[in-house]
Amino acid sequence: MSSLDDLQTRLGHRFSDPSLLRLALSHPSISHEAGTSQAHNQRLEYLGDAVLQLVLSQELYCRYPQHDEGPLTKIRAQLVNQAALADQGRLLGLGEHLILSRGEQLNGGRERPSILADAYEAVLGALFLDGGYEPARVVILQCFRDAFTEVESTASVDNPKGALQEILQALSSEAPQYQVVAATGPDHDRNFECAVLHKGEEIGRGLGKSKKLAESQAAAVALERLKAKHFGAG
Repeated sequence: MSSLDDLQTRLGHRFSDPSLLRLALSHPSISHEAGTSQAHNQRLEYLGDAVLQLVLSQELYCRYPQHDEGPLTKIRAQLVNQAALADQGRLLGLGEHLILSRGEQLNGGRERPSILADAYEAVLGALFLDGGYEPARVVILQCFRDAFTEVESTASVDNPKGALQEILQALSSEAPQYQVVAATGPDHDRNFECAVLHKGEEIGRGLGKSKKLAESQAAAVALERLKAKHFGAG
């Protein structure tokens, strides 16, 4: 298993059972080629996916206390799509360690995004079985450290109320206040107009089919005005 020493170094985890890591790198094609039930990484991929979802969900929950379920789900989906996971696999150099059938190797399997993404999740599953949740969590958060920075802008777009509050809190201790200006239409088809105020001054107004949507639109308008005020002249 000496050929996997560098991979274990990149992971920051030394496997007590190196066969788990080897299994995580074994693509299902080896079983198909051999015509036998040779073990491969699909079960570990299933486990690793669950561990990854839990770790990232917990981190996003703590990192963005102002976000509702919708924005959190969107950010997580951005982090764990196939392309993103394949990138994580490349950063770890998984391609060179994959155990593939001859046919899969000839077809460029070592660089195929779907194979790299699956192998990355399988390695996380193996790590969880070998060391437990905490070592897996540490490795995942280290892997996604830069990715978290990249999705900060997405978080602001998906939650203008949270972004507005963060900006205003940097300017003063007073939080923005939301008021319903008007509500029109029948009960089954209401339209709301909301204003957002800061220090008693209206800084944005929005419309929506619910108070929440109208408040979000008002916050988005306020954000654009703040950007124009502070950065537009430059």
